[in-house]
Amino acid sequence: MDLLALVDFNLVARHGGFGRAARASGRPKATLSRRVSELEGSLDLRLFERGARTLKLTQEGRSLHERTGSLLAELDETAAAIASGGNKPRGRLRISAPLLFSQIAMGKLAGAFALRYPEVRLEVTTEDRAVDMVEEGYDLVIRVNPDHDENLVGRIFMRDRLVVVASPHLARPADGQIVPAVFRGAIDQAASWEFVSPTGKTRIEVDPVLRLWSVIMARDAVRSGVGAGRLPISLVSHDLAAGRLVHWGDVDGPEIALWTLYPSRRLLSARVSAFLDFLKQAFPSGTPEELAAFVD
Repeated sequence: MDLLALVDFNLVARHGGFGRAARASGRPKATLSRRVSELEGSLDLRLFERGARTLKLTQEGRSLHERTGSLLAELDETAAAIASGGNKPRGRLRISAPLLFSQIAMGKLAGAFALRYPEVRLEVTTEDRAVDMVEEGYDLVIRVNPDHDENLVGRIFMRDRLVVVASPHLARPADGQIVPAVFRGAIDQAASWEFVSPTGKTRIEVDPVLRLWSVIMARDAVRSGVGAGRLPISLVSHDLAAGRLVHWGDVDGPEIALWTLYPSRRLLSARVSAFLDFLKQAFPSGTPEELAAFVD
């Protein structure tokens, strides 16, 4: 494959047309068109659908652009770093992060990171689904208890745990009494909750008076006194300290672990390494108390 032709193809794909790519790069439009045609010929694939006034990537062209565009950008960054005598973080850094962590911490993290590394263009999307890092062009993803993927490597940078909490105005249930409860989304279908309190393991019957899809919404509803809730300790520690909520016990179950993940087959770029180090500095021990303090 002709590497220069691949560069020209990605230039046209990025700008959405030969004319725009020519104006942005200062290259002749005819040269770009010829180089892309040569690349299509060498691959025996059509990379663009050419209309009278439109140019659209084919499925094969989109796949080639998504898989090679970021690699070419890394080559450019490596060459620039060598030329400048260092490996300074620069360029676009795309991160996918889960909703709750984004809502309570990612804005503050992103702002501080951008101030420290002004040559990095940080872009954060918020979603809880499992993204395809290569296909969707992400450099790094943050996920909660992710499934094993042999194509990804990563590390845990934060641990949390679930606790049962309620407003001080909501009385603890007596034996056999049903407790009004705030459920989180469709994942919580339990008819009873088990937790460990100072008096030992406790089971309570629960009635889902509210079902809310946002953890922050659930926390705010529990504050109002409508029912008890199972929530991350990092999210309610300030409420517990201030007396707005009371702690009934710890949920006995698997830990909540936040991971940073990146493709294993690629060397870490300077910008990804910088963000990983930045997270380590922000949360050196990775405890729920550190996250609560950071949010505060």
